[in-house]
Amino acid sequence: MSSAKHDINQTPDQKSATTHFGFQTVKESEKASMVKGVFDSVAGQYDLMNDVMTVGIHRSWKNSLIDSLNPRPDMKLLDMAGGTGDIGFRFLDACPDGHVTICDINAEMLRVGQRRAIQAGYDARADFICGDAMHLPFPDKSMDAYTIAFGIRNVTRIDEALTEAYRVLKPGGKFLCLEFSPTVVPILQKGYDAYSYNVMPKMGELIANDRDSYQYLAESIRRFPTPAKFETMIKTAGFSRVSHRTMTAGFVAIHNGTRI
Repeated sequence: MSSAKHDINQTPDQKSATTHFGFQTVKESEKASMVKGVFDSVAGQYDLMNDVMTVGIHRSWKNSLIDSLNPRPDMKLLDMAGGTGDIGFRFLDACPDGHVTICDINAEMLRVGQRRAIQAGYDARADFICGDAMHLPFPDKSMDAYTIAFGIRNVTRIDEALTEAYRVLKPGGKFLCLEFSPTVVPILQKGYDAYSYNVMPKMGELIANDRDSYQYLAESIRRFPTPAKFETMIKTAGFSRVSHRTMTAGFVAIHNGTRI
């Protein structure tokens, strides 16, 4: 589902509303296309950069997300903003009878994921759908679980994405979100800031030939709510049994919720 359709349906107030793109203030109607530009640029190097930027630790974070999901036979997972398949394929490995729908607003990321799925033999149990987290192209109560890893902070209106996640989940369905935290343990904060604002953009320039996109990604982490505030947003969307746990000195958090 394209962002253009959403823009047409906006009220005048919505069209003039602003949001953040990293540390910039931009029109809400422009953010989706700006985010698309970022991921169009980095899609081919995205997984490599994740390894480089986290020294491979992102793999254990994602494995922990799947452990928290605790896949069961025949589970239907919606993995949102998961274009390259990193979460979806882990789920399929853990759930041999399961099926994943990988949904992403960015077609380039999905193309990378589709190629990987064919090469690894996942394609029979994985669908790739281009769609907007705020307007999911799926029926009510159609999914057993919903995951999103390092993607929700790029959504224009996070509250609407959470409401949509709730809508498409079956009663008892699980919501899990893996996301960076804007703060870490105090003793590491100064080093975390230096790494985010200096090292990440430089690595983006050297490896992906794109400093600006990685500058945005670093800034977007700082604009994301703290784990406690995000937990409140998940509750407001209607989820029960909401909790979170931080990992790696607070660098990331896994958020959990259940649709009752």
